[in-house]
Amino acid sequence: MFRELKATAGLVLAIALAPAAYAQTPTTPEEARAIAKEAYVYAYAPITSYGTWSKQATLPDAPEYVGGFNTFRHYSESFTPDNKDLVTPNNDTPYSWAWLDLRAEPIVLSVPKVPKDRYYVMQLIDLFTYNFGYVGVRSTGFGAGNYLIAGPNWRGEKPKGIAKVIQAETEIIGILGRTSLDGPSDVKNVKAIQAKYRLTPLSTFLMKPAPPAAPAITFPPYDAAKAASHDFIGYINFLLQFAQPTVPSEMDLMARFAKIGIEPGKPWDAAKIDPAELAAIDQGVEDAKAEMAQVAKTTLSSNGLFGTREFLKNDYMKRAMGAEKGLYGNSLEEAWYGGFVGDGTKQTMLHFPPGQLPPAKFFWSLTLYTLPDRFLYANPLKRYSIGDRTKDLVYGEDKSLTIYLGHTSPGKGKESNWLPTPDGKYSLVGRVYGPEKAAMDGTWKLPKPEEVK
Repeated sequence: MFRELKATAGLVLAIALAPAAYAQTPTTPEEARAIAKEAYVYAYAPITSYGTWSKQATLPDAPEYVGGFNTFRHYSESFTPDNKDLVTPNNDTPYSWAWLDLRAEPIVLSVPKVPKDRYYVMQLIDLFTYNFGYVGVRSTGFGAGNYLIAGPNWRGEKPKGIAKVIQAETEIIGILGRTSLDGPSDVKNVKAIQAKYRLTPLSTFLMKPAPPAAPAITFPPYDAAKAASHDFIGYINFLLQFAQPTVPSEMDLMARFAKIGIEPGKPWDAAKIDPAELAAIDQGVEDAKAEMAQVAKTTLSSNGLFGTREFLKNDYMKRAMGAEKGLYGNSLEEAWYGGFVGDGTKQTMLHFPPGQLPPAKFFWSLTLYTLPDRFLYANPLKRYSIGDRTKDLVYGEDKSLTIYLGHTSPGKGKESNWLPTPDGKYSLVGRVYGPEKAAMDGTWKLPKPEEVK
């Protein structure tokens, strides 16, 4: 049974039919502290994700709003330094965003046939930030198709006309679509493809009467400070209601979390918690933050931080690092990410020896960002990235490639391979779409920058 969710700005979360008060399972301060530490790490990724999708799906006045649930919002234009809405944007693959509410019925995702030189992907993300499914040229091919996306409680047979049923653990899920863009002149082609991405309720697809609508939800406003305090419990309780039944591998974990008030839909009001226990929970939150900070220092690549629950093996610290390093990153088989922080006051180069270009089934790119804001860098060439689709790129006679990085021109004859940088620190991000095995297993690595003498 689905119940209407209520919330107040004070983050007192409740289900309409739940009792007004609840009993706290007694714990020692030491136990409460340890549980809170573990729970904060567990909750970090889903709550961080909520900070994004609550704006996109539930706040019509937010610039990020995509139009509500079960609808696409497409972004087709090339990013420039004037775009400040998104950090580390890429002009390789403009986004198509959607958030689906699967409580009442599944949704059918329809995609068109695309040419063999057109890459696209539909990344399916659950509330825990697991990439639970993919539709796109790598995973399902270049042909048209209809894919049924269902929540955890759907028990139907695959309908006629559906290529595949993809079932999620959570009743609210996200779709992050990406369609390859080959420069500003290609925008019209990207828009034509995006217009053919469609989301249809299953009942409409089958031309049958719609089921009763799911009850309305009042979403708690996201507050970053509350999410980083003991009030994270209110947020995770809210989110867990959309992830029922609990997966078997987390039954024991949820029983342990319940000792400090973490349960699907359970109300949370810190003022009603014993002060000693609340202080212990606060200590556990700080313990978790400290451990996460240490792990972040040694997590130098985002590769391997994103994927299915099975791939991540319920490693919640790794899941948290993925959310911190690059929320909604692709699974490694879809895209490889790498890069470094450079200094534009020095002329540097990246040299790819013969046979050592990025091993991509589809294409690769290098994009440069300012620091600390991570926006595209404004430069006279209006060149914000460089890669195998850059039309005037010059290769060596031996098929090697040298990319020049610096604030000033590398010299006559080299500007075709020049990616201009700020006069100071910058971030360079490499992306390999459809990485070959050598990139995935680490045999191939992005070259280290070398100073030009």
